[in-house]
Amino acid sequence: MSVLRDAVVDVDETGRIAHVGPLADAPATAAPVQRVTGLLMPGLVNTHAHTPLTVLRGKGGDLPLMRWLTEVVWPAEAKLGPADVRDGMLAGTAEMLRGGVTTSTEMYFQNENVVEAVLAIGSRVVLTPGIITAPGMERFGTWQQMRDAITRWIDADGLRSGPAERIELGYGPHSAYTLPTEAIVSTAALAKERGALLHMHVAEAPGEDDAVRAEYGSVPAMMEATGSLGGRVLAAHAIQLSDDDVAILARHDVAVAHCPGSNAKLAAGVARLTDLRAAGVRTGLGTDSPASNDDLDLWEEQRLASLFARQRGADATALTAAGALAMATREGARALGRDDLGVLAPGAWADMAHVRVDDAAFVDPDDDDQLISNLVWASGSRGVRDVWVAGEPVLADGAPTRVDPAEVLAGARRVAAKVRM
Repeated sequence: MSVLRDAVVDVDETGRIAHVGPLADAPATAAPVQRVTGLLMPGLVNTHAHTPLTVLRGKGGDLPLMRWLTEVVWPAEAKLGPADVRDGMLAGTAEMLRGGVTTSTEMYFQNENVVEAVLAIGSRVVLTPGIITAPGMERFGTWQQMRDAITRWIDADGLRSGPAERIELGYGPHSAYTLPTEAIVSTAALAKERGALLHMHVAEAPGEDDAVRAEYGSVPAMMEATGSLGGRVLAAHAIQLSDDDVAILARHDVAVAHCPGSNAKLAAGVARLTDLRAAGVRTGLGTDSPASNDDLDLWEEQRLASLFARQRGADATALTAAGALAMATREGARALGRDDLGVLAPGAWADMAHVRVDDAAFVDPDDDDQLISNLVWASGSRGVRDVWVAGEPVLADGAPTRVDPAEVLAGARRVAAKVRM
């Protein structure tokens, strides 16, 4: 987590970084120059979210996972139409941009509206449309129809599309408790054929996958036994894991999206983060749903991940500030199989956040170690002032540049009132 002083980032006409280095070594340019004080850093990468659920924030907030899903979330989601999904995604993405999050990994439905919102506000998304069998979801078709619709979309548009490749497509089989094993196996095969990300909830809470455990031992064991691993696989949560499960994830290079805030709120458990990282498992941070967290603040997730890891192992060095920041940036990107996000490096997309340091959170910004510590532990999202995606300003002085914040809020509140009725 190196710090460059008095540095320059050059962005080419495609929106990628062409050069990073000290000002004294920067190549001459006739291009416009924007000077900022404070800290310029990679945009954060949210590795697991259901952002349109911003409109359900606070509903059933004191229930455990399965009751929260079956009694509150799924019935409310059944009322959401295309415009509702767009408005929820706009509101949540605006919130993420204000916290410096430039990429989110989404599992949701009616996904053309998710894409519409992302392209409108200018962020970046790794979109894994949900595949599920659950009450109220029948309107989207069978799991086979959901799966095949994703395949047609990828085959028509490619894995990446949109301005500056802002949209990446993958597959989102929800979980082993909402799908038959056949659905996961067949979806994994299609994802591997296309080099697409397979994004799935794995071992989130006790009791959710008892049937799979009775037959195979665990969800990771089932996926290994059925040949569903070996591609780009992202396991969301991954809390209820045995030593054998950790070994399976490491053996097949499965990545994990660690969501400590949502997991704690739903009392789902504390993931074995230190053990996963020690085994070489790629780990990123996720907010999960803004209806279960209840925010989209990836800085808060950095702090919680570090606190829980330290408490679990009674080790104050279990996850350092620099390590947590890496999980929110370059390691989160690696968990998605992306080396062009989460870093300030030539060839990467110029997705960047500007953080002010003229704040009491930064007591000695001239000291590198203290700068990073203060950034993670004290400043967090409140210090983010400006954000660029592919070199384009999408947040300026704390406000989205492409959408009207008042209209975005009004849209989200319209949907929330509709769902309440």
